[in-house]
Amino acid sequence: MGFILEGLDAEAYDRSYSDRQLIGRIISYFRPHLSLMLSVAGLIVLNSVMDTAFPVLISQSIDTMVTDKVMQTAIWLVVFILLAAVFSWTCNLFRQWFTARAVGNVVLQLRKDAFSSVMSRDMSFFDEFTSGKIVSRVTSDTDSFATVVTLTLNLLSQILLFLLVATILFFRNWQLALLACIILPAIIVVALGFRYIARRATRNAQRSLARVNANVQEVISGITVAKNFRQEQNMYDEFKQVNKQSYQVNVRSGFLYNGVFPVLVLIANLGTTIVVYFGGQNVLNQTLSAGDWFLFVQGIMLLWMPVTSIASFWSQFQLGLAASERVFALLDAEPRVHQIDGQPVAQLRGKIEFQRLLFSYDDRQTVLPNFSLTIQPGETVAFVGHTGAGKSSIAKLVARFYEFQGGQLLIDGHDIRSFDLHDYHRRLGIVPQIPFLFSGTVADNIRYAHPDATYEQVEEVAKRIGGGDWLEALPDGLQTEVGETGKALSMGQRQLVALARVLLQDPAIIILDEATASVDPLTEAQIQEGLDVILQDRTAIVIAHRLSTIKHADRIIVLNRGHMVEEGNHEALMQRGGHYSQLYNTYFRHQSPDYKPGEGFVPVLLPVEEEEEQEQATLH
Repeated sequence: MGFILEGLDAEAYDRSYSDRQLIGRIISYFRPHLSLMLSVAGLIVLNSVMDTAFPVLISQSIDTMVTDKVMQTAIWLVVFILLAAVFSWTCNLFRQWFTARAVGNVVLQLRKDAFSSVMSRDMSFFDEFTSGKIVSRVTSDTDSFATVVTLTLNLLSQILLFLLVATILFFRNWQLALLACIILPAIIVVALGFRYIARRATRNAQRSLARVNANVQEVISGITVAKNFRQEQNMYDEFKQVNKQSYQVNVRSGFLYNGVFPVLVLIANLGTTIVVYFGGQNVLNQTLSAGDWFLFVQGIMLLWMPVTSIASFWSQFQLGLAASERVFALLDAEPRVHQIDGQPVAQLRGKIEFQRLLFSYDDRQTVLPNFSLTIQPGETVAFVGHTGAGKSSIAKLVARFYEFQGGQLLIDGHDIRSFDLHDYHRRLGIVPQIPFLFSGTVADNIRYAHPDATYEQVEEVAKRIGGGDWLEALPDGLQTEVGETGKALSMGQRQLVALARVLLQDPAIIILDEATASVDPLTEAQIQEGLDVILQDRTAIVIAHRLSTIKHADRIIVLNRGHMVEEGNHEALMQRGGHYSQLYNTYFRHQSPDYKPGEGFVPVLLPVEEEEEQEQATLH
C-alpha cells in the first residue's frame, strides 16, 4: 500500500471541493451556451418520452391482439412503434451533436483559462512544481473534464427516463410497482457508498498519471546528460518504477469500478424476479392483463437501467470530477507576487533602490536579510560572490519574479509593486546564462519581444551585435531554423540571438546572467561587443562569471550571505585586499591574458576579526 501511494501526495496549491461546488463551477462554464443547452434539454425530454413509449405501445398491442383480435389495430400500433423508434433515433442524433458542440466549446474555454492561469503564475510556482504535472492538468485533466460533462447530460436523461417509467408503472398497478421498489434503497446505499471510495481512487489515478508525465518530460529534457553519463538504464529503471506504480493504482481503481456493477445488476435482477413472479400470479388470477405484465417486465428494466448505469458510470463521473478539481485548483492557486496597483509604465530612467529589503524563498532560510543599495540610471553594476550569496535573488526581485517579505524596492522612485507588470516587463531586458530559443527562424526569435518588427529592423539589430560577422556562419542567415530550444545553433550563436532579441526590445533596465560564461574566446569577444552596445546608456545588473564583464562594470558589489561586504571598481577593490581579491584569485585570475599557471597567485587573507569589522563597517 505504501509503495502504491508513494509520491501521490497533493500539490501545495491543491484543495478539496464538494460535488456541489464542482458542479456549480461546471454549470458556470455552460451559461454562455444556454440556448444550445436548452436545445439539448428539449431533445433529452423527447428522447426519454420516445424510449418510454416503446413498452407502452407493445403492451397495448398485446392486449389488443389477445382481447379484440383486431389485426388492423395491431398493425397501426406496429407502425407507431417504428415511427417512435425513428423519432427517438433522430432526437438522440441531434442531442449527441449539440452535446458534442457544447462540451467542445466548454473544454476549449477551460483549457484557455488553465493555460492563461499558468502564464500568470510567478516564477516561484514553476520552481516549486514540476512542469510535467502542470502540463498534465492543462491537457489530460481538461480532457477528462469533458467526461463529467457528457455523463452529467446522460445522467439527466436517465433520471427523466426513470421518472417517466415509474409514473406509468404506478399508474397501471401501484401495488406491483411498490413491491418492485423494495430494492431501491439497497441500490442507493451501494451507489452512495461507492461514491466516497471512487473520488479518492480517481484522484490517485490522476496523480499517478501526472507523475508519469513529469518523469517522461524530465527524461526527454535531460536525455543529452543521460547519454553523456551512460545513465539510460537507470532512467529506464526509474520510469519502470513510476509506471508500475501507475499500473497498480489503475488496477486497484479498475477492480473497484468494475466490482460495483455486478453487485448493482444482481440487486436489480432481484427486482425483476419479484415483478415476474408476482406479476405472473396476477395474470393467472386475471387481476392484471398480459399486456400490463409485459409492460412491467420491460418497464422494470428501464426503471433499474438508469440507476445501475449511474452507479456503473460513477467511476468515469468521479474521474471527471477529480480532473475538474485539479484544473480548478490550478485556476484558484493563490499568486505569491502581489501588485498593489496597476500603474502604466510609459518609460523608465532606470534608477533602482533597495531599501532594507528582506527576502527568503521559504520560511527556513533568509537570502537577503537587510539589503540596501542604490543603482543610478545608466550604471552597470556587477554582483560577485560565492554560490548562495544572493546574486541571482537580487536579479529575480528586480524582474519581479518573486515577492519580497519586507522593505522596499523602488524603480525611478516608484514602488515596484505599483506597476502594471506587463508594461514593466516591456521595459526590462533579461539575458540568461543559457538562452532559450523557440522553434522557428533566427529572425523569428529576434523579433519575439517585438512581433511587429520588420525584417529590415531585425537585420539592423542583428548586425549591431558583434559587427554582424556571426550571421555569416549561419547556413541561411536570419532565416536559419534554430530547432527545438535552439539546438541547431551553438551555445554562442544562441547567446548572440538572445542579445539581438533584447536590443530590439530596447529596454531601460538589463539583467544579465553572464552571457559569456559558456562560450569560446572568439564568440566571447563578439558577445562582449554586443554587450557594449546593449549596455550603453542603460541600467544593467550583471551576475558576473567572467573577468571581462567585471572589468567593464562601473561598480562591483561583493555579496556574502545576502550582505554587501564590499563595493567599488576592480582596481580599488584589488588594492583593498579583502573579499574581492580572494574571489579574484580563486575564480577570475586564470582568465587574465597574462596569467601563467603557478605564477602570480597571491592570496590576500584578512584576519577574522578585521574581516568582521570590515563587514560591519560596510553594513553601517
